[in-house]
Amino acid sequence: MRVVLAGYGSRGDVEPLIALAVAVQNAGAEVVVCVPPDEEFVTRLDEFGVPFVAFGQSVRDLVTSRPVDPPRVAAALVDEWFGPVARAAEGADVLVASGLMPAGAPTVAEQFGLRYVLAAFHDISLPSPHRAPGQRPGKPFPPGETDNRVLWRIDAENVNAMYGPALNTHRAALGLPPVDNVRDHVYEGQLLLAADPVLWPVPELTNLEVTQTGAWILPDSRPLSPELEAFLAAGEPPVYVGFGSMPMHASKDVGQVAVDAVRAQGRRVLLARGWAGLAELSGDDCFVVGEVNQQALFPRVAAAVHHGGGGTTTTAARAGAPQVLVPQMVDQPYWARRVADLGIGAAHDGPTPTFESLSAALKTALDPETRVRAAEVAAQVRADGAAVAAKLLVG
Repeated sequence: MRVVLAGYGSRGDVEPLIALAVAVQNAGAEVVVCVPPDEEFVTRLDEFGVPFVAFGQSVRDLVTSRPVDPPRVAAALVDEWFGPVARAAEGADVLVASGLMPAGAPTVAEQFGLRYVLAAFHDISLPSPHRAPGQRPGKPFPPGETDNRVLWRIDAENVNAMYGPALNTHRAALGLPPVDNVRDHVYEGQLLLAADPVLWPVPELTNLEVTQTGAWILPDSRPLSPELEAFLAAGEPPVYVGFGSMPMHASKDVGQVAVDAVRAQGRRVLLARGWAGLAELSGDDCFVVGEVNQQALFPRVAAAVHHGGGGTTTTAARAGAPQVLVPQMVDQPYWARRVADLGIGAAHDGPTPTFESLSAALKTALDPETRVRAAEVAAQVRADGAAVAAKLLVG
């Protein structure tokens, strides 16, 4: 049996696919992963011996460039589904699609007669009868709205405008009829929700076959560097600050702001450069890292300040590390609210922290009661999501 896993996205989208790929291999099936050709992704895939096909341009180049032309990006992404992904899918049995609107995936599966599965790492873009696209869970309906059908129709129209022309050009070339509703076309068939049920409870969704597997977690055995080990041993647990794949364009001084706020709490700082390129800051109480094993690191920090990506949030929760989430986009505001609701950290209000706002959030995260609650939740977070999903795919 051969399984193709394909998705265009950042580290938070790619790392779960690698976890699933390893689980599929362990279940005895062949697997190939189609993701952006960024060096950090290629390195991780090679580390686990997972065959790789380059899918689209470097996502880091796309995210950090200015300006971005969304229609051009959407059309190019559709083309990639019918190029390298289609070539990888020929002769396979299952195509699992994820990441940035995989508009071409169902047609590729149809072309080769494959089983099509959609993977999602959150539910905010899925058609819920109780929430519109981008609407915060629990937020009241707008006046006169009962099920947000108007907003869902607008969302579908936007997706059609972005992806429809390129998709239907490829379908016509294959002798297939055009797709009228690209979004619903992508959602047809089985959907795997790869999010932990404690951290992100399964929602009520409309007309979808949804299985919540738990998060797809890639076990990480990489050691911490000797220099980082020495820093950790030299004093009390530091506060980790890192924003992953977020370039933080709107907050150029976020590194200095974070360091000042952490120091004001009497804590040492562990600063992760990330795609924001956080600069090195002076002082024996501040240590800067690049790529690091968060699974090994987070149990040893006083708190983790980050952007609220699903992978980082889940890793910190599993480690019992109190969190401060500074959400930037897409699902991150929802992860932030969930962390606050669970009592395992604080949700920063807005994407641009100031010394005052971050200091207030840190006080909540560093409260002893927050750490106690974080330890309680950590014991409930599952680690078998990738194995569950692999069994559903391979049987």
